[in-house]
Parts: sequence; structure tokens; C-alpha cells
Amino acid sequence: MSLWMTWLGVVWQLRDAFTRQRTFLWATVILASFSVRGDLAGVSSFIRAHWLVPSCYRRLLDAFHSQGVDLAELRKRWTHICLKIFASHCVKESGRIILLADGIKAPKEGRRMPGVKLLHQESSSNSKPEYVMAHSCQAVSLLVRSEGSHFAVPLSSQIHEGVVFSNRDRRTLLDKLLSLIESLGLNESFYLVADAYYASRKIAMPLLELGSHLISRVRSNAIAYEQYIQTGRRHRGRPQLYGRKISLKSVFKDRSYFTVTASPIYGESGVNILVYARDLIWRPLRSTVKFIWVIHPSRGQMILMSTDLALSPVRAIELYGLRFKIEVGFKQAVHTLGAFGYHFWMKAMDKIRRGSGDQYLHRKSAEYRDRIRQKLQAYNLHIQLGLIAQGLLQYLSITFREEIWKKFGSWLRTMRKDISPSEAVTALALRHSLPEYLLNLDKQHILRKFLKDKIDWSRCPEFRLCA
Repeated sequence: MSLWMTWLGVVWQLRDAFTRQRTFLWATVILASFSVRGDLAGVSSFIRAHWLVPSCYRRLLDAFHSQGVDLAELRKRWTHICLKIFASHCVKESGRIILLADGIKAPKEGRRMPGVKLLHQESSSNSKPEYVMAHSCQAVSLLVRSEGSHFAVPLSSQIHEGVVFSNRDRRTLLDKLLSLIESLGLNESFYLVADAYYASRKIAMPLLELGSHLISRVRSNAIAYEQYIQTGRRHRGRPQLYGRKISLKSVFKDRSYFTVTASPIYGESGVNILVYARDLIWRPLRSTVKFIWVIHPSRGQMILMSTDLALSPVRAIELYGLRFKIEVGFKQAVHTLGAFGYHFWMKAMDKIRRGSGDQYLHRKSAEYRDRIRQKLQAYNLHIQLGLIAQGLLQYLSITFREEIWKKFGSWLRTMRKDISPSEAVTALALRHSLPEYLLNLDKQHILRKFLKDKIDWSRCPEFRLCA
């Protein structure tokens, strides 16, 4: 009971993002279905998860395409809720929260799905093809500390490639990531931890203007400059800024610069690494940043960059070492929640060919472009609701660890009850406790009234709601 009461208490705070109460109640059903469904076969799995009557299938599809959802407001309210409910668990450095950013490709075979394009996957996994037809999304997560582990709580994710509405649009993926972060409505500064793709002026400069900082890996061919020191008489003209050019990779050749320190990387103990840090001028910013060279005995060499000169090199390594948690979150979002498992077609859309790129719509009619926008809105809403459901599971995992393990009612080869359970374990505990919660729900509760005539009693006679 306490699991679902807490779950519903958090969900109810999202009410202001919906213009109608009925739309909000359908969204509540969708969030619950994300959390308890036993398979990931699209919207039909929601019908099975809640024992709904078949006619609800169309209503669920309409809910994803509804104009009564303010997606921007939903994203903003969910971010504020996360900062409140995870306030005591947020990983912070110098009073700043830690945001993780990365991209994910959601494979799609639909030939009438806007935004689907041929994308290259940089992965060493044999299970992933080098090229795939997919939706290209970028995501932002909040790093929180749980019992014996960490979670990357998803704040938002959005499709950022595949459709071009105007040929004058020159925004890159970096610009769109910044727009996504701005849409979260954060009122506090943060560290953005990202991989080498985001080590760019387009990311670093706006963050510095907001009082935030970037921690990222830099490419091995990167260069930096020493500060120019004036010797002798200064000549007319702009003062020289750049001194000697340094190839960052060449620093690894002389290990006398490095100091030995215990590895701060998550999950490692008894491992020593070599670390060297130096403040150099990074040409894209035209200012000084901190570069950190790391030599790991088994993981090899890496160069990190931090725009915060006061940040400890060891702490920067530790924070970047936790970046993989967003990828763990992606795995749960795909395989446990099915947040990227939407299958909404657009019948009136021009078919796309396999291997095609961006879909240019600047010569299409206004009505056609509006329908494309509506379909993309449905995709993004499906993703956002799936990520909210994942964040709710993480919150319950941290808050009700012992109760979740009691209600788990299944078996795992390795059951570590001393740490916070995964989203999959929490989802199974919610699934087992859902009938009890529905039976004990107050007769006057609006959710009970909403579900009463939508349940197919022939599929769940033992869990029948009282009249």
C-alpha cells in the first residue's frame, strides 16, 4: 500500500501540466502501466497490465496525441519534483548538482514514422549493427546517491534529428542539447558531465555564463596552449595570448609529471592510477581550463577537461567515472520500461526509404508540417512519460528498499538486499502490490471512479473492485 500511495502522491504533483483532469488521469494510467507491465509490446501491453477493456486502446493512443498536454510544462514540473524528492540524495560538488548528458539511438523500422533516419552507431558490441534506422535522441539525467550505488534519474529526452522544418535552421545537436537543458527550468548551477562529443565551445560557453561548468573527456588529438609570458618590450597591437602549443597526447610520454593516487572510480578498490593536472588555454574558449591526464593500469589512458579551475583532479575523475550511470539508465529505460518502444505510424506521411537521411519539410504544406509536429509530440510524450515512470521506480527503490525486497516475490541469481534494488525489481514489487492497492482504494477516490468502468472483469475476477 505504501508503495502505491507514495507513487500516486508524486504523480499528483504533475497535474498542472495537463489542461483537463481526464487527460491527466489517462496519463496516470499510462505511468502505472509503464511501471507494472510484463511485456513491452507497445500500447497493447498497457491494456494487459491494467486489465482494461479493448476500447481503451484507442483512448490510450488519443492520450499520447492529445493537445491537452503541455510537454514543456511537464518536463519542467518533473525536474522540480526530482530536485525536491531527491534533495537529500543528490550528488553535489561545491553546492552544484551533477547532470549527465548523452545520446541514444532508438531503432525504428517504420517507413511512415517522422524523424527516422540512417544513423551510425559507435559501439564495440557485436549485437549492434554499424548503421541503423532509428530516432536520434539526447537525454539529461540527475545523478543521485542510493544505498550502496548511484542512479541517473532521467529528467528528459527528446528526438533531435531526422526532421528539418526550415532550411534556414542551422542548429546542431549541441545547440539542441542546450535548449533541452534550458527547458528544464533549473534555478541552480550544475556540473554537466558528458563525453568527448560535447567538449565544445557551444556547450562550455553558455554553461559558464550560467555559473555552471563542464566536465568532459577530450579527444586524443586535442591541443592547448601555455599562457604567453611577455619578455622584453611590448609592441603595438593586441597583446599576445597564446604561448607554446602543446599536443595533449604527448604529455603521456613523460611520466615524471604524474603522481600515484588511489583510484576514485566507482566500484574500484586497491587500484592505483597515475594523474597529472595542468591549467592551459583552450582555444575554443580563449580562456584557461583544467586538463587532467589519467593512466589506468587496465583501462588505458584518458584526458579529461574541466572548466572549473578549482575542482580537484581526483574529484573530476570520480565524477566522470559515474557518467556511465546514464548508460545504465538507458538500458533500464529500453528493456524494463520500454520508454523508447512506441509504434505510432502516420498514414498520410510520404514513405521513407531504408538508408535515407533527414526529411526536409520546408516545401510541404502547413497542414502536413503540423501533422508531423503532432506525431513527434506523441513520440516525445511517450519517451517523457516512460522516463518519469523510471524516475518514480528509482525514488521508491531508494525510499522503500526493505519493503520492495519483501514484495519482490521472485528469484534472482544474485540478490543483494543491502543495496537499493534495480528498476526491474521495483517494478515487479509494484506489480505484485497493485491488486491490493486497487481493492483498498477509497470508493470516492477519483482514480477508482475513473477505472471502475474500464476494467475487464473477465480477465481479473479475483481483483474485482467493489461497487
